[in-house]
Amino acid sequence: MPPVEIACDESGSEGENLVGGETDVFVHAGIRMSPDAAEACVREIRRRIGSPAEEYKANHLLRAKHRPVLEWLLDPAGPLAGRGHVHLTDKTLFAVRAAVTVLAEQGTDTMARTLHREGPAAFGARWDFFLAAFTSVLRLNPRRGVTTSPAEFFALVGELAAAPGEAGEIMGRFRDGAERVAAYRARLADPGFVPVLDPLVPAVRHTIRHWSAAGTPVAVVHDEQLALTAERVLQLKATLGARLAGVRFVDSRSDARVQVADFLAGVARRIASEELNARGDAQLTTLLQSFVDAESVWDGPFVSR
Repeated sequence: MPPVEIACDESGSEGENLVGGETDVFVHAGIRMSPDAAEACVREIRRRIGSPAEEYKANHLLRAKHRPVLEWLLDPAGPLAGRGHVHLTDKTLFAVRAAVTVLAEQGTDTMARTLHREGPAAFGARWDFFLAAFTSVLRLNPRRGVTTSPAEFFALVGELAAAPGEAGEIMGRFRDGAERVAAYRARLADPGFVPVLDPLVPAVRHTIRHWSAAGTPVAVVHDEQLALTAERVLQLKATLGARLAGVRFVDSRSDARVQVADFLAGVARRIASEELNARGDAQLTTLLQSFVDAESVWDGPFVSR
């Protein structure tokens, strides 16, 4: 069976900077469109918006005066109906899942979601400090000004484990994670190793699984992305088998399909971020719903658990 080409782009990528960065949501988008259909879509967006800008980005669609264009793009009868897919990542929830994966001997997704929901109330201001310390201790080159030694981190874990309730109990299960952290850090020198703090590769994997669900292999056409190294692409192929036919990178300006994926990723990130911060637009949330991967790293609207 010949592969189908899926054009992809992302929005909100800051690598392993999951907390305290510029964005709180990461989105990976995949588009299944012919080059002609994508070019027609871009032309229509340009016609409807009428901006003289040489290159259009999602911000053009997100301006209040262009709301009708955004609604048209996401409408169930619009140009992306059945042709678009997004995988959402709430970066804080992703960090909590990483903590459970690395620190708990038998961590579960239910445990991560419980800690994500109850951590802020149980630990107060120490919750944000815990997340920053965890992401720091798992990196060989932490962000400037955010450095925590493993000893300091596990001393903090011990303090937080004294908190009452399920959040404290879960934190208590992290106290024996020092050896697992050391083993994890030892693997970071492997160029093919995918850091547990980087949401890109897992999101790409979900994108490929979505488009290959009917048994058709996927050939990914992706905007240039340094984090998708040759070693990580090989790992994707090893994980996905015949589902992934190949990956090639292009400049988004040279492929209208990737431009459309860029539009979808950018608007999805803004809509999801607004929803995450209790400023959601009910109409846009509903319009985006049909594009969202059910396995998104999300807790709330868009994904039912």
